Amino acid sequence: MNDNPPELRLKFLVDKIGSGKTPLGGAQAYVPTGVMFLRSQNVHFDGLRLQDVVFIDEDTDAEMASTRVEPEDVLLNITGASLGRCALVPAGSKRANVSQHVCIIRPNTRNILPSYLNNVLQSAVVQSQIFSGENGSSREGLTFEQIANLAIPLPSLARQRAVADYLDRETARLDALVEAKEQVLGLLAEKRRALITRAVTRGLDPHSVLRDSGVSWLGDIPAHWETERARWLFRERDQRSETGEEELLTVSHLTGVTLRSEKDVNMFEAETTEGYKISLSGDLVINTLWAWMGAMGVSPVNGIVSPAYNVYQPGPRLEPSYVDALVRLPVFAQEVTRYSKGVWSSRLRLYPEGFFEVFLPVPPLIEQRAIVAHIAKEAQKLDDLRFATERTTILLKERRAALIAAAVTGRIDVSEAA
Repeated sequence: MNDNPPELRLKFLVDKIGSGKTPLGGAQAYVPTGVMFLRSQNVHFDGLRLQDVVFIDEDTDAEMASTRVEPEDVLLNITGASLGRCALVPAGSKRANVSQHVCIIRPNTRNILPSYLNNVLQSAVVQSQIFSGENGSSREGLTFEQIANLAIPLPSLARQRAVADYLDRETARLDALVEAKEQVLGLLAEKRRALITRAVTRGLDPHSVLRDSGVSWLGDIPAHWETERARWLFRERDQRSETGEEELLTVSHLTGVTLRSEKDVNMFEAETTEGYKISLSGDLVINTLWAWMGAMGVSPVNGIVSPAYNVYQPGPRLEPSYVDALVRLPVFAQEVTRYSKGVWSSRLRLYPEGFFEVFLPVPPLIEQRAIVAHIAKEAQKLDDLRFATERTTILLKERRAALIAAAVTGRIDVSEAA
């Protein structure tokens, strides 16, 4: 079957196209008798996700009543990286408002069914309009006029119902498979973290005799391991580049130390990198401002880093790769926070005098190298599973998108598919 339905502009099919606003009093994790405040991160193709929903005290801001969401409204993200994501507000939902980044579309049910509209907005035929340069849309945001002029395939109400019922059933099945795959990804990430944490802090021998390290963040360690303050294990390197022509490196809590040229970085870049700090391969580099988040790691190559960073050369008792695994543990980032300075938690800075106070485990070098080799081998197995699972997830999402596109454009006879 390929009976393409006629198209009509969205503005002729709805009673409202409008957005929300940020409440004057802000939003909180919980407000007694408060109203749910839906943001773009709550709006997903598979429905509203309310795990991290916040609430507002609407009594403090009377204007918020004008942005009230009603059951069976369709919410559309109109700004940012989640532009184009939409979700149907279920019947019987609690009171809710939305931010200015979310558009409220209220279907006129005499013309279009809410569940059908939600599906058709997800289809390639409408998503392509949202991202089309011809319609002037961009990742910076959609205007209400652009939304109003979206061309919507409009079959009869009976066929809308058939399409909606079919897609609700089929996409729910695919969404359940995607959710299961995403749970697997979460478990793999958790297992990877546990693997590294145990290897780095307990070693590889499960029968090793343990002792109290005397260091709260470490707990018990193998009895033959040592502990030492960082001041006796590292030497600060404060060499400066004369030309700024060396490879520029960056440090993040997600990837450790990487080449800036390999990252999609939109931050301000200095006119010159003369005077930047030299970092040699094997050096520990700490992003002074973001150390509390775990922005640190060992440099894989020679290069230069921001003068705001601190660079440390590991001494002969440490294997650099072991140091990299150690400092990127979340528990290590928590520990260095204790020695950081600043009034606000988000503005803490880790200076050398603070870092040098931290205690580290020091296994024999031969064990450090064995630990690194073990982590590389086992982590690769987990990464292979992660890649395969991510690929399956992508294929399921592509299948979902293709199914919606075929159903709303009449390429599937949904009556026979039922």
